Amino acid sequence: MSRRPVNPSRRTADSGSIPFVNSLHQKSRSSPLLSIGLVLVGAFLLIGYSYSGSGGLGGGREALIKAESDISSTSEVQRALPFLKKAYGEAMRKVLHVGPETCSVVSKLIKEEDTEAWGVEPYDIEDADSTCKSLVRKGIVRVADIKFPLPYKAKSFSLVIVSDALDYLSPKYLNRTLPELARVSMDGLVIFTGYPGQQRVKVAELSKFGRPAKFRSSSWWIRYFVQTGLEENEAATKKFEQGAAKRSYKPSCQVFHLNAYH
Repeated sequence: MSRRPVNPSRRTADSGSIPFVNSLHQKSRSSPLLSIGLVLVGAFLLIGYSYSGSGGLGGGREALIKAESDISSTSEVQRALPFLKKAYGEAMRKVLHVGPETCSVVSKLIKEEDTEAWGVEPYDIEDADSTCKSLVRKGIVRVADIKFPLPYKAKSFSLVIVSDALDYLSPKYLNRTLPELARVSMDGLVIFTGYPGQQRVKVAELSKFGRPAKFRSSSWWIRYFVQTGLEENEAATKKFEQGAAKRSYKPSCQVFHLNAYH
């Protein structure tokens, strides 16, 4: 492409040196105005190409597309809240969310009418904003390692929602954590987890989470739920899917609705 704007400029220079009488043969030559136009078009193309290659407009567009495709399960919880309310109704009165960025979910849940929200952040919150740190100071959000027993009594919450946390646990720790999540729930447990092969950008993933996420198939999870003694909440699943279908909502994560232990 670098050669394209050069040739028209040469033609422009040459045409300026031709005697005026030769203008009678304009039909057989390129018009000076056309040549200038070609030079300008070529220059704009070169500028646009170099700008996009250096992270300008093109790079920004690619970053935007990538950001839109890198939706986390925790952000998906916020999108799914209207459908969760439809599926669980009164069971949304006292909710515990477990997972990274739980402050954002809790902050949104608190704004919902007749909803009491609590959260567990499994990872460090040094970079958290003032709102999140305020929730921690008030005891609404706790920072706790979910590999160990949760600091709550049995059936403390009507509904427990977990996202972006189980993907980072090995089966060894899942055997401890999943029963704990079900233990503190009275009416149900909702799990948001990534699809196999799903690519998501995690800032300093290894340093924060200790290991890369391992996205498991739905069949793997179903087998695991059976082994753990957890049953699917068919009524909640049906209501959630019906509400999502009416609004043409398709989760970017796998969503599992489970009954609590009785």
